[in-house]
Amino acid sequence: MIDFFYQYGLFGLFIAGFLSGSVFPFNSESVLSLLIYSGFDVVSSLAAATAGNTLGGISIYYLGFLGKMEWIEKYAKVKPEKIHAILPKLQRYGAVAASLSFVPFIGDVVILALGFFRISPFFTLFFMMIGKALRYMAVIGLLKIVM
Repeated sequence: MIDFFYQYGLFGLFIAGFLSGSVFPFNSESVLSLLIYSGFDVVSSLAAATAGNTLGGISIYYLGFLGKMEWIEKYAKVKPEKIHAILPKLQRYGAVAASLSFVPFIGDVVILALGFFRISPFFTLFFMMIGKALRYMAVIGLLKIVM
């Protein structure tokens, strides 16, 4: 499966990042690692992965923004109790909480809740992009240590 994305280079990495950032389970870090290991430019790879993953995160934000709990439960597999339980944290930290969007399991719930409670789309996007870029930078840093 990773070979499919690899043969499309940076566009494949963008798509892998999108899938990974959306409700579809996927591991874009492996595609990123393969491309960098194969000699692709680090900055271009970081940009493609971050852009795709952020766009995937926007789709989760929008799903929450639509506010249809039956869709959220069906597609994102998140119960209403989880979204409402995170509200006190969102009221305290606001869109800055979107920087946690890269954390498995928690990140999707945070982004869904930010959309559901309609917390600043612009700042949510900004902090989500920062969090996702930092995650990919950490992966690249670890890969450079191993290589």
